[in-house]
Amino acid sequence: MDYETLCDYLERKIGARRDMPFGVNTLVFKVLDKIFALVAWQSEPLSISLKVDPIEGMFLCRQYEAIVAGYHLNKKHWITVTLNGSVPDEALRAMMDDSYALVIKGMTRNAKSKLRKMGWQEDGKETG
Repeated sequence: MDYETLCDYLERKIGARRDMPFGVNTLVFKVLDKIFALVAWQSEPLSISLKVDPIEGMFLCRQYEAIVAGYHLNKKHWITVTLNGSVPDEALRAMMDDSYALVIKGMTRNAKSKLRKMGWQEDGKETG
């Protein structure tokens, strides 16, 4: 997956926006004010860090050589994926979807209400 496709996919999520709170080397994607993806956009190849269920994270690290415990993140709850072509795009999109959903799951009712007003539904379907 290339940079433009990756960013487009992440930004299409309801309530998502780009930010660079850690400097110019890390592009951060947030849903409302919570981080769900960090992209090392100047790296070659690109890499992306995503929130993950701890058991799923261990499974993914064993399944793909390009996936390791989160770089500079809580290694139990984050993974880093090197986008070298070895992880299928479909699997990567599923990981991005899961990261987004996990972050929303931990949000307050008020935050979820804001997302609903934007078209988000808890079943993952968009209404907007």
